[in-house]
Amino acid sequence: MATITISKKEYRELIEKKLRYEYLHQIMEEDIFSSPPTKNIQEVVRGFKATKKYNRRFVNSLEKGLKRSACFKI
Repeated sequence: MATITISKKEYRELIEKKLRYEYLHQIMEEDIFSSPPTKNIQEVVRGFKATKKYNRRFVNSLEKGLKRSACFKI
């Protein structure tokens, strides 16, 4: 086996790229196309409101978007 010498900067870049690749690989292995656990719009909106992290405008926008979503149409 031959020895290759690279700079620390190049080594760090390679490690960073490897870690990004592994992260993306893990995400892609998950079932990203599965349906949501609930299709009840009001339940989702209540969950967002309960966290108290989102303002009313955002929650209203979320609700409007869910009503237009094909995943949440019954």
